[in-house]
Amino acid sequence: MSSDKYFIALESNYSKLWRYSYTASYHIYDLIYGGFVTENQLPHKIQYISWSPVGHKLAYVYQNNIYLKQSPREAPIKLTSDGKENEIFNGIPDWVYEEEMLATKYALWWSPSGKYLAYVQFNDSDIPVIEYSYFGEDQYPRKIIIPYPKAGAKNPTVKVFIVDTTNIEAFGPKEVPVPAVITSSFFKNFCLQTGWAGGFFVSAPYFTSDSSSYYKIFSDKNGYKHIHYINGSVENAIQITSGEWEAIYIFRVTNDAIFYSSNEFEGYPGRRNIYKISIGSKPIRKLCITCNLRKERCQYYTARFSERSKYYALICYGMYKLRILEDNQELQSALQEIILPKEEINKLEVDGITLWYKMLVPPQFDRSKKYPLLIQVYGGPCSQNVKHTFSISWITYLASKEGIIVALVDGRGTAYQGDKILHAVYRRLGVYEVEDQISAVKKFIEMGFIDEKRIAIWGWSYGGYVSSLALGSGSGVFKCGIAVAPVSSWEYYASIYTERFMGLPVESDNLEHYKNSTVMARAKNFQNVEYLLIHGTADDNVHFQNSAQIAKALVNAQVDFQAMVNNRLFFILNSGLQLYQ
Repeated sequence: MSSDKYFIALESNYSKLWRYSYTASYHIYDLIYGGFVTENQLPHKIQYISWSPVGHKLAYVYQNNIYLKQSPREAPIKLTSDGKENEIFNGIPDWVYEEEMLATKYALWWSPSGKYLAYVQFNDSDIPVIEYSYFGEDQYPRKIIIPYPKAGAKNPTVKVFIVDTTNIEAFGPKEVPVPAVITSSFFKNFCLQTGWAGGFFVSAPYFTSDSSSYYKIFSDKNGYKHIHYINGSVENAIQITSGEWEAIYIFRVTNDAIFYSSNEFEGYPGRRNIYKISIGSKPIRKLCITCNLRKERCQYYTARFSERSKYYALICYGMYKLRILEDNQELQSALQEIILPKEEINKLEVDGITLWYKMLVPPQFDRSKKYPLLIQVYGGPCSQNVKHTFSISWITYLASKEGIIVALVDGRGTAYQGDKILHAVYRRLGVYEVEDQISAVKKFIEMGFIDEKRIAIWGWSYGGYVSSLALGSGSGVFKCGIAVAPVSSWEYYASIYTERFMGLPVESDNLEHYKNSTVMARAKNFQNVEYLLIHGTADDNVHFQNSAQIAKALVNAQVDFQAMVNNRLFFILNSGLQLYQ
């Protein structure tokens, strides 16, 4: 809907592309006079569309070019003309920036007044491509081609432009020059000040009303992420929060307060509570808004604030059962026989390292009996699996109906426990993540209720990589496992992600560990485990090439294993269809 509520864009013909991107058709409806706008209709297969924050201007991306409409009925103005499929992307990211940097389908933003439009151009002209076949119903498969820079390959070139939408002929598009501090010989020092990338993003600055000073989350001298106030240089930043816990996100900054989330309450890294901290007063006062609000029911919150921060909505993710807002008696009767597993969140101490875990045990759990154990792992840098959230999934079923204990362990490299844990895997992916899963299982065995002969591990993507390395470690702990779409060598994965954590695959940098951290190097150790390898041939992220190389190495090592290959694997596994087979 336009900001002035005069028009609304109705979406149809949705066609998914990658993780966030899709194309669609849009028809504009006039809310004032009624009826659809028929003059200068929008083309089909639009890649992105956005109303201005004031009035009813409209910007959209079509065939990698940006168009502007001053009003839905007016003819479009073409702002760019060099857009080209798989080469020049205007206002939308290419594959690697969509997946590993922006985590959105767009690279186009309005100024608050709607006067200016900023956009990014990505040039993939010299980027190596990945090609694979999509096996549809046609006689011949369809070839998919994606510019995809892998570790060590050339990355896209990026430019930023600004357009004055009120005076396009005189001002726009104009390229924004790269700041001198980045182009200087000291650029490495500048980049290091942002800290490690957590998940997808480095923490964004939250500017104050003076538009120059700002608040930002980055590591303090003790290695924990905290809120700092910067007015000038980062070196003179004033630390606002402190402690052996981490500030997660700044929701809003007002004239007298900061609203943020953290995991400080009672020392559980998997919790999220909302805090209000006063600014401009001494001593600084801090209030936890949610800690004791529904403590027995919820310890994982996020929030949405109104424009002037007068109101906010709290969103609770559990971990306990959510409150029933509607009494669906028919469904309640159908679910009477279903009993959910018991959940425990606790920690293990292994050689001075704290490993947090979540364990799901059968409803009628008896510590005097022995149970099979399944480890569900992801383990990637900056991730977190052990959270105080409520969910029902496949592992819930396994614990409640099949009598299997399921455990999730956050080892070294995972997030929100300080930089010592987070940075442990830097330049050494595939080492400590695996060691910590094995160490945790040995501790679980010591608890006395785990059947040592029935211990399995499974994971997807990075989790598939960790599960494969754990099975190929030769530890003897795991008897069987599943790897879904595993990375098998970091030379096969995207540059932005891989180089962030591993450096470059060249002799002068980190080539040795690139070679030593492959699944293929451990092929002979799979002879004593049961291994199921699952991958989709049309996986645009972790390419089927990874599993093909694992399979080749296992065959050469005379290892028997099972494999499941499907064109639309992501859809099938996430729809749950395989659970009925």
